[in-house]
Amino acid sequence: MPKAFTACAGRPLIDWSLEVLESVCDRVVVAVPPGYETGPDRVTGGASRSESVWLALAAAPEATVAVVHDAARPLVTRELVEACIAALGEGFDGAVAAARASDTIKEAGDDMRVVRTLDRSRLWAIQTPQAFVADVLRRALDGGDLTSATDDAALVEAAGGSVRVVEAPPENIKVTSAVDLRFAELLLC
Repeated sequence: MPKAFTACAGRPLIDWSLEVLESVCDRVVVAVPPGYETGPDRVTGGASRSESVWLALAAAPEATVAVVHDAARPLVTRELVEACIAALGEGFDGAVAAARASDTIKEAGDDMRVVRTLDRSRLWAIQTPQAFVADVLRRALDGGDLTSATDDAALVEAAGGSVRVVEAPPENIKVTSAVDLRFAELLLC
């Protein structure tokens, strides 16, 4: 079963995010794996994350703002989505939820030798939601390498767009392991 449909505190993981997004956004289009297209505004996802975003955005040509969110972050809040949307404008094409780096971060070479220690006061771990001026995101997706981007903000940045961070609450965790799932369930119950 795809992770987005795994049970979390009695509901599919995706339902937690959809409840919040639907309370903020005019329309929510979901890119899903083949066979999971039942329901309104479901599109078959692509071979990569960014291709899935491109397909979902193509299904909403009327959108002027695009909010991209991973179903794997079930503890997203209405306030965080609204803050990302509100951070658009004033010269910014995108706004991304992010957590300050709390650990020391080191860069290592192929031989695992530490090359340098980065200044963590300037480092952020990027999350979702990510909000964009929709036309800027469309252009970035149309001209970007959809197979290697780790997030859509990187494509917007590569296309010359300006992206700002919005500090996320510590609870905006990503479920990537069984331990994460148990932790999310504890926080949701």
